[in-house]
Amino acid sequence: MIIRRTAKFKKQYQKLQPKMQQKFDERLLIFLADETDRSLRIHPLRAQYAGYWSVDVTGDLRALFRRSGDEIIIFGFIGTHSQLYG
Repeated sequence: MIIRRTAKFKKQYQKLQPKMQQKFDERLLIFLADETDRSLRIHPLRAQYAGYWSVDVTGDLRALFRRSGDEIIIFGFIGTHSQLYG
C-alpha cells in the first residue's frame, strides 16, 4: 500500500502539536496493519467531503483520506471536528 499526503494535509499536520502528530503516526501504523480495526472508526463522508473517509485519530482529531485505485491512499486533511466540518 502506498501512502501519499496532499500539500494541504502536510500544512495542517505541521501545525499540530507534536503529541498530536505522534498520535496520527501511531494510528497510521494501525491503519497499515489492519484498516478494518474498529478503533479507527473509519467511515465514509458526504457533502463537501464526498469520496473521502474519516479516521478517528483522537476523540476530536480526524484524518480524512481517499483511495486512488487499490493500492494508493491519499490523506487530504487533518484537523479537529470543528475545523474540518465547521
